[in-house]
Amino acid sequence: MAEIKLSEMRDLTRIERIGAHSHIRGLGLDSVLEPRVSSEGMVGQTSARKAAGVIVKMVQEGKIAGRAVLLAGQPGTGKTAIAMGMAKSLGQETPFAMLAGSELFSLEMSKTEALMQAFRKAIGVRIKEETEVIEGEVVEIQIDRPAVAGAASKTGKLTLKTTEMETVYDLGGKMIEALGKEKVQSGDVIAIDKASGKITKLGRSFSRSRDYDAMGPQTKFVQCPDGELQKRKEVVHCVTLHEIDVINSRTQGFLALFTGDTGEIRAEVREQIDTKVAEWREEGKAEIVPGVLFIDEVHMLDIECFSFLNRALENDMAPILVVATNRGITTIRGTNYKSPHGIPIDFLDRLLIISTQPYTEEEIRKILDIRCQEEDVEMSEDAKVLLTKIGTDTSLRYAINLITSASLACQKRKGKIVEMEDISRVYQLFYDVKRSTQYLMEYQSQYMFSEVSVGEGDEDETTAMVS
Repeated sequence: MAEIKLSEMRDLTRIERIGAHSHIRGLGLDSVLEPRVSSEGMVGQTSARKAAGVIVKMVQEGKIAGRAVLLAGQPGTGKTAIAMGMAKSLGQETPFAMLAGSELFSLEMSKTEALMQAFRKAIGVRIKEETEVIEGEVVEIQIDRPAVAGAASKTGKLTLKTTEMETVYDLGGKMIEALGKEKVQSGDVIAIDKASGKITKLGRSFSRSRDYDAMGPQTKFVQCPDGELQKRKEVVHCVTLHEIDVINSRTQGFLALFTGDTGEIRAEVREQIDTKVAEWREEGKAEIVPGVLFIDEVHMLDIECFSFLNRALENDMAPILVVATNRGITTIRGTNYKSPHGIPIDFLDRLLIISTQPYTEEEIRKILDIRCQEEDVEMSEDAKVLLTKIGTDTSLRYAINLITSASLACQKRKGKIVEMEDISRVYQLFYDVKRSTQYLMEYQSQYMFSEVSVGEGDEDETTAMVS
């Protein structure tokens, strides 16, 4: 008898990528916007999280469009994490567009066009549409197949009922095909769109819940619809203004959304769309959903971009703008003037400023616990204490980077739990900023272009700057 070989099968349904903020699921606030100590992946930064929660609430109520918020703080104090938390708290309906300040300079379009597209990605339009649907429970489907193949098309009858009435409908070839495609059988509750003829299976009727033969693990049971069979229903579509712009501006229409080849969109197209959307709003067909545009590393923008943002925020249809920076007093790009955060004073005046504080030792420990869980790394208590100490002395980001490296070092020595020796090993392998600078100072003469002579005073100044 021939031996049957079974090929190895791998489950590919769960492909995960662990990112820097993949553990964040919200802002970690309770119902009265009070921050919990540690919740939804967020730790510490209580006042900043509470302020962000107030802004989220105002966005949801549509009261803060056209305002701008600045998240300012040292590197590694959770500014991007708060922005991600805001995005998660807003839910799927509210648009959230993310952009890095330096991205604008690497695109094939003008900076202002790129900013305008980002603005319009963050503004949603909820379009309401009324359609006529036939909704009921299938009592019986009769399909008459012709005796001779190809002699005539199939015909049939469909009996639908609600709690109050029952009607028999004649079926044509298209409807029979659609019913077959959806695998509709008696006992199913279906909805038929009268305009398009589209059939949607809503579930199985509760009256058939004992028909075990017709059930699967995914079967959803619903009540038999009441009232009339024919109903007028409101369908809601959510799109962003940018998607409408692209569909109306390119020859390939909506395909440009998939190819990413949007190019520059003409001002006339945008004006026509804005006029149409305004008409829909007046007629009650559509409503504007102002979302959030998050620009990280905002000090990378130049004076032209800031001038554009100043004007864009005054527009009727402007999203809430959240910007983040880790710079102190620095030069405004494109000028010789210095300003707080590298932002011009007139634009800074428009901003609600939320500052983030450095994490305490206890908070660093909690964040490292969450990251170990996220990266699926088991670590002993002593190793966590050592890693927290390293995070306090150097930086949180450096400590987080050591988690995966220490896990690999542990695997190499065939261990199951990361111990102190693994942390020490990777701490010696990978330098933090302080040790790297110290090394450079000691061996500066051996590097290229080391003409700068470092005196004692300079050395102290550099060390102070790093620390």
